[in-house]
Amino acid sequence: MSETVISITSRDNPLLKELRRLATDNAAYRKAGRFWVEGDHLCSAAVVRGLRPAIAVFSEEFLPVAPVEYGQAATKSVAIPAPLFAEISGLESPAKVGFVLDLPPDHAIQPRAASVILDRVQDAGNVGSILRSAGAFGFRQVIALKGTAALWSPKVLRAGMGAHFGLHLVEGVGESALDALAVPVVVTSSHQGELIQNLSLPKPCAWAMGHEGQGVCEALMRRASHFARIGQPGGEESLNVAAAAAICLHASSL
Repeated sequence: MSETVISITSRDNPLLKELRRLATDNAAYRKAGRFWVEGDHLCSAAVVRGLRPAIAVFSEEFLPVAPVEYGQAATKSVAIPAPLFAEISGLESPAKVGFVLDLPPDHAIQPRAASVILDRVQDAGNVGSILRSAGAFGFRQVIALKGTAALWSPKVLRAGMGAHFGLHLVEGVGESALDALAVPVVVTSSHQGELIQNLSLPKPCAWAMGHEGQGVCEALMRRASHFARIGQPGGEESLNVAAAAAICLHASSL
């Protein structure tokens, strides 16, 4: 634990007000330039990746048993009463530790990186799940086009389960930004393309995953060099986009 732990007991403290915003407002991180993660799993994942929290926040009851490396990694450590932690928490069952982390600087697209393109994927759970699949199957760059759920929002961070910390994330760009990519774009479609198991998939490539209802936009479809179809012998009309992404990215990793 860092040498000095600051005790905060007033709910009107400016830091606690900022934490409430970061924990509940999906866009607050953009103005603040930093974001909030909560709970042992996310905090541990950040430390394992070598990140240094700007602030580590502990509930008073957890502080004596908190992992030493949490405090050692943080620039500043703060302890607050459990009721105040519950007030800033974005969880139904509040955790006892959280980190404030600086937002990574804006990243340019890496032209030759194995990538996932998110085209207006709006559900935070889907986005977080796709980030996890990207990390698991070796796709280190995720490009979120405008209209996609905010990548560093609290819900996406929770759904990502720490995947954010190992990925190169680019968000809020227009479709024309994909001009920078130098790898083939592969699109899934239920109406065209070869069954994915019969395709010779390019490596590296960029998989495009589209809006939950509308799919991939026409402009992005025109960029595709390959179309893949996921067979559904059970007869369902379509797969959830996160499930489809997991299948596609796994197929690319084989």
